[in-house]
Amino acid sequence: MIVSQKANVTVIETGHVTSAEGFYAGGVHCGLRRKKLDFGWIYSDVPAAAAGVYTQNTFQAAPLKVTQDSIASSGKIQAIVTNSANANACTGKIGMENAEIMRSQAAGQMGIEPKHTAILSTGLIGVQLPMATIEKGIQSINVHADEPESFEQAILTTDTVTKHTAVQTEVDGKTITIGGAAKGSGMIHPNMATMLAYMTTDAAVDQAALHRLLKEATDHTYNMITVDGDSSTNDTVLALANGKQGNTALDESHPDWDSFKAAFFLVSELLAKKIARDGEGATKLIEVSVTGAASSTSARRVAKAVISSNLVKTAVYGADPNWGRVVCAVGYSEEPVDPDTVDVYLGDIQVVEDGLPSDFSEAEGTAYLEQEQVKVIVDLKQGEAEATAWGCDLTYDYVKINASYRT
Repeated sequence: MIVSQKANVTVIETGHVTSAEGFYAGGVHCGLRRKKLDFGWIYSDVPAAAAGVYTQNTFQAAPLKVTQDSIASSGKIQAIVTNSANANACTGKIGMENAEIMRSQAAGQMGIEPKHTAILSTGLIGVQLPMATIEKGIQSINVHADEPESFEQAILTTDTVTKHTAVQTEVDGKTITIGGAAKGSGMIHPNMATMLAYMTTDAAVDQAALHRLLKEATDHTYNMITVDGDSSTNDTVLALANGKQGNTALDESHPDWDSFKAAFFLVSELLAKKIARDGEGATKLIEVSVTGAASSTSARRVAKAVISSNLVKTAVYGADPNWGRVVCAVGYSEEPVDPDTVDVYLGDIQVVEDGLPSDFSEAEGTAYLEQEQVKVIVDLKQGEAEATAWGCDLTYDYVKINASYRT
């Protein structure tokens, strides 16, 4: 059922990572976790053009490196295999060997080449993969399983909900679909969090153009969210385009590129916002929009500074319209801001005008911040550029969850 429309892009209410033609997914419990699903896969009928964006954390996990190797070898991926509960990060030579074994065995189970197989892991850092348990999961792979919900459950760690979406648009007169799934709740502050995102499309896309598009979309969406300021060792966004709709391969010169780009950006934005809203212990989604910036880079940096402020996040949790915390974050963003021109709004309520406090009702400000979704607008009045960032409030439960993560 169609529930919303943006330009010529349609959002599908029941959309999943397998909504695009030729993609299948499934998930099982193999024993990495006590009861919950912990091993999943996505499979394409044919090798798909692939692109990835990865964490910039110096401690990159072994599966991430193996996936980079797969994409670099041919530019195509046919299957992604993922486990939760164990990140296979900071595991040295043995961890790399296990990641390569996992790729090889999964490829053999699915009848595809190892170079067309990506693997991702998420969970506890510094613990070797129990390979007998991983092998049990691999042996459960059914490449034509049509169970995206099971996959979306299998990749979760401290998440409270699954995160998925799909959209459609027109390319060469054909209806093409872009689907997506993601996990992430804590350690979210991507420069490319423990955050994994998977995007699939049945459009044909030039591999180099897909990489450029994913990088741009990531900068404007996944890299504009934060929960707690921590970047993990395993953060990855992968995009697969299998071309099943038979359109002329898309790149920036294609007449329908703008429509495809809008759809791709929308999937990225919807998944990013779902991650932000599901922050560990969160009760509210916060959106920070910066307008009137001198450049897009400046707008993004100011927005990220505000959304990352623990003082802003705790003020929203406590429904305290403390605008001083917002302007403070703007000021330490290291962007050239004129303090005498800045306006700040909480929703429609102006709380700062030209750097000075406005005459507003504290009661109305408090009432607004008690809503589940809160929007902060910062107008710098220095140019035409703008950017948006998303995050969540910081609550007592965040401390409780992370104080006992290993127990």
